[in-house]
Amino acid sequence: MTKLITLYYDEQDTPIGILTLLGDGEHVLRIDYGSIKDLEEKWQKWTKRYFGDVTFVHNPTVFIEPKNEISAYFSGDKKTFTFSYKLYGTDFQQQVWRALVDRIPFGEMKTYKDIAEIIGNPKAVRAVGGAVNKNPFSIIVPCHRVIGANGKMVGYNGGLDKKEYLLSFESNNLKLNI
Repeated sequence: MTKLITLYYDEQDTPIGILTLLGDGEHVLRIDYGSIKDLEEKWQKWTKRYFGDVTFVHNPTVFIEPKNEISAYFSGDKKTFTFSYKLYGTDFQQQVWRALVDRIPFGEMKTYKDIAEIIGNPKAVRAVGGAVNKNPFSIIVPCHRVIGANGKMVGYNGGLDKKEYLLSFESNNLKLNI
């Protein structure tokens, strides 16, 4: 018989809509645009792959630090995130996501080709795009900072309006020393 695992969630209002955080009590596992009602089916499929059968329990106390950091980001007081999170994906996806976190500073942009070169696989531009599309950490893993080779904004799971907002917001807050 399979053991049912409990994962926790909470929602956070932001200037670009609701973010819903999913965690195991120790690490944040996902941050997605939308409410739990919007995400439950998507999360059931995702968690089945990595955890088996789960139940989602609303528990705001699990997310105090991450929500404080997200609020500080949107108030212009924080450029990087330090709360504990855990990436689940293929080795390639994780390599791409780490490159986004480690190699694209606040307020800067890189192309999909740049990321492919950073990870030492310059021909993997399309695969990088696929990994960016599967990013489980909206804003935290800064896929909004990845643009097309022509300098144009292309695809964003949250919608191009959110991507434009985030890039403009970061550009306007570059003077921060945090």
